[in-house]
Parts: sequence; structure tokens; C-alpha cells
Amino acid sequence: MSATRLTVRRAGTVAAVATTTVLLAAGAAFAHVTVHPDSYAEGATDGVLTFRVPNEEDTASTTKVQVFLPTDHPVLGVLVHPQDGWTAKVTTTKLKTPVKTDDGTITEAASEITFSGGRIGAGQYEDFDVAFGQLPDNTDRLVFKTLQTYSDGKVVRWIEEPTGGDEPENPAPVLKLTSGDASAAPAPAKTAAATTTAADASDSTARGLGIAGLVVGVLGLAAAAFALLRSRGARS
Repeated sequence: MSATRLTVRRAGTVAAVATTTVLLAAGAAFAHVTVHPDSYAEGATDGVLTFRVPNEEDTASTTKVQVFLPTDHPVLGVLVHPQDGWTAKVTTTKLKTPVKTDDGTITEAASEITFSGGRIGAGQYEDFDVAFGQLPDNTDRLVFKTLQTYSDGKVVRWIEEPTGGDEPENPAPVLKLTSGDASAAPAPAKTAAATTTAADASDSTARGLGIAGLVVGVLGLAAAAFALLRSRGARS
């Protein structure tokens, strides 16, 4: 085997191993329970958190999801979205330190949300939406420890908090809280009207350039014809 063919073969092997590693890492990351969006402004009001729960078992379905909300930095005004086939139960806890708001003093807050009765099959995921009235403004992150129960009795505990460096094996969903406008919600996706307007503008620009090119071409042909006529007239 020539040196060139050996080098190409080794390069192909290295590329294949690298690709496999990336795919495995992506699959492992997808298998985690996550919260979306992954950040909000401190003290944000009237927003929605979506907990995405993928099923990572091939022979069992997810039948219950328990999301634990921090009470040292409570999320106020929690409401759950009706989910087909699922029942949501919100458990509240008396706060050690009441929270003063414009509407009065809050002494209780949600500490756990349990989704049960439904099923998430192999290769599937479910999004659970939770609305909130107000997020805390005295911390830089919220950790939502989560338990995922399968039909075969297995319980996966997504409760490990990130401490820097490598991601833990069973990380809990983490919401980052950033300083800024508390009333600012995540940027919305482009609307159909905006997309249509942009497309129309692009199409108009293209037509304008096409017409300009055509005019330039016609003028070029006219100039060439005029030069040709002058040349013939001079020879005559």
C-alpha cells in the first residue's frame, strides 16, 4: 500500500471516529431534561417556561415527570398548561421568607409540579408548558431538579447541579437569569407578514437589478451599432 493511500485511509478513520463522537455527544445532550428558553431577565413577569422531556429508553415509556421548583428563590404565579392525556398537579409550600410584591406579600409558592397519566414512547419527547407571574431578581440562576419515571419502574434523577467544567451525568434543568429589562421577553420569531415583506423587497430588488442590466445591454448594443455605421461611412 502506498504512503498516499495509507494517509488517506488514516484520515478517513479519524474523521469517522470524530463524527461518531460528535453524534454520541449530541444524543446524550438531547436525552437530558431541559428548560426553554434557557435564560430570562431577572424579575421577568408574565412568561412561559417549557420543560422538554425526551424518552431515552427503548423498551419503556415515560409515565410521570416531577419538576421541583426552588423555594429559596421562588417562582410566583405558577400556572400549568392543559396537556392531552396528562394530569398536572401543583404543590405549594409556605415560604420561609415571604416575598413582597406590588400586589401584596406572598407567603406561599409552587414547590413541585407533577405530570402523570400520559406516555412518552421510545424516540419521542413531550413539552410541558408552565406559565409564571414573576421570576426572582436576587439570583443568577434557577435549578429545577426533575424526576423522570418509566413504565418499568425505573426513575432517572435529573438533579445534579453544574459546578463548572464538565457537565454532570444527570444534570438538572437550569434557567439563567440575566440583568436587564425585566419586562423583556425572548425575541419572537419572524411573523409571516414580515417574512412576506422581506421576500417582496428582495424580489423587487432583483427585478430592479435585472431591468438595469437589460438597459445597460441595450445601450451597449446601440453604441456598437453606431460605431459600426460610422466605420462603414468612413470607408465609403
